Amino acid sequence: MDFYQTPVHPCGYLPNRYSINIFADPNTEISTQTYSWLIDHGFRRNGSHLYRPQCPECKSCIPTRVCVKDFELSRSQQRTLKRNQDLSTQIVEKKYIQEHFDLYLQYLQNRHNESPMTLSTQHDYEEFILGTWSDTQFIEFRLEDKLICVAVFDYLPQGLSAAYTYFDTTYLNRSLGTLAILKLIELAKSKQLTYVYLGYWIKECQKMNYKINFAPIEGYINKTWQLVEE
Repeated sequence: MDFYQTPVHPCGYLPNRYSINIFADPNTEISTQTYSWLIDHGFRRNGSHLYRPQCPECKSCIPTRVCVKDFELSRSQQRTLKRNQDLSTQIVEKKYIQEHFDLYLQYLQNRHNESPMTLSTQHDYEEFILGTWSDTQFIEFRLEDKLICVAVFDYLPQGLSAAYTYFDTTYLNRSLGTLAILKLIELAKSKQLTYVYLGYWIKECQKMNYKINFAPIEGYINKTWQLVEE
């Protein structure tokens, strides 16, 4: 498989820094098995594309995965589960659902209103969330009949990969992002899978720092997976 490098561009996470990504040849046929190998070497899925930060002067983006069998709920996470006992959950197969798209746009407009993603069309959403080759499913979270959160995840032979989560920002006090990860860990455990991949942990970035809360967590550092501690 061939890999390509993006031009240098401003970092989307840390101020006054620039970043470079490498990505797998988009013309190569990708499969779940390919992704399984690449995710264990620090890659992530963005739509149908696989990429990894490759910044020569910065190593802040650390790929992470939760060790499912060793995971223990913190007191805060126990409270999150208790707070959301009134929600129902359902796993849904990968397909376009208008209700999902409406919630996705609402989430972007309220949470990332400075991002061009707020102008996403149905096609943009399908490209980003659904992709083409990935074994993707959704967990729906509902309060009575109202959809308030969607967790998008990919099945891999060794675990689940959290691809994206979006939710109704009216319910910030419910910690729905945390709840989504806890449900993925619960699902992985029920399927006897080893890991839940959470993407990049960036200690200096508040939006990306939360992943350290799901201990024990491993980071891909210096080409090996090792336990990460705050």
